[in-house]
Amino acid sequence: MKSPLSHLFLIAALALSGGLACAEKADRNKPMNVESDALRYDDLKQTSIFTGRVILTKGTILIRGAKIDVRQDADGYQFGVVTAEPGKLAFYRQKREAVDEFIEGEGEVIEYDSKADTVKFITRAQLRRYRGPNLNDEFTGGVILYNNTTDIFTVDGTVAKSSPGAPAGRVRAMLTPAPDAAATAPAGGASKPPTPGPVLRDSTRLEGEKK
Repeated sequence: MKSPLSHLFLIAALALSGGLACAEKADRNKPMNVESDALRYDDLKQTSIFTGRVILTKGTILIRGAKIDVRQDADGYQFGVVTAEPGKLAFYRQKREAVDEFIEGEGEVIEYDSKADTVKFITRAQLRRYRGPNLNDEFTGGVILYNNTTDIFTVDGTVAKSSPGAPAGRVRAMLTPAPDAAATAPAGGASKPPTPGPVLRDSTRLEGEKK
C-alpha cells in the first residue's frame, strides 16, 4: 500500500485567490495554426505530426515543443500531444475570459483536449497564473490537469523522480491573495475633496513691523 505522502493529491480552484474566470471562450472556435521544421499529415486518419521547433497558436493559446501530434475527430474537435526536447519542457499559455490574466504551464509532455476543454501537464509539471505582468499563483507537481471550462485543476504529487521544483511525492503551491478593495478605498465610499488651506496674501512688510 502506498504511503499517503507518495501520492499527494490536491484539488483547487483558481477562484481561491481571485474572481472566477474561465479560459477565453472564443479560443475553441479559432483555427489552429502551426509552424514546424517538418510535417507528416494523414488525411484518412485526420492526424498531423509536427516536428522541430513547433509553435502552435489557436486564438490566445500558445504552445511550444519539439513535437506535436494533432488528431481531429468527426465532430471537428482537436486533440494534441506536445513533447519537449530531452531535458527541456514544453510550454502552454492561454488568456482567461474577461480579465487581464493568463494561465501558463510547462511539462515534459502536454496533452490538449478541445472537446473536454482540458490541458494536462505531465512530468515536472508547472502551472502559473499571471495577473497583468505579475506572477500571482504557482504550482508544481508530477501531473497537473487544468479544466478550462470550470477553471478547476488537480495537482498530483507523484513523480517518477524528484526535481528541485517538486521533490518526489510532494506538491508545491504559492497562492497570492486578491487585492482587498475595501482596504484601499477611503472610508465612507467616495473620496472627499481636500480641505482648503489658509489663503496667503501679498504683503510689503514683515509681521510685527510698525506701519
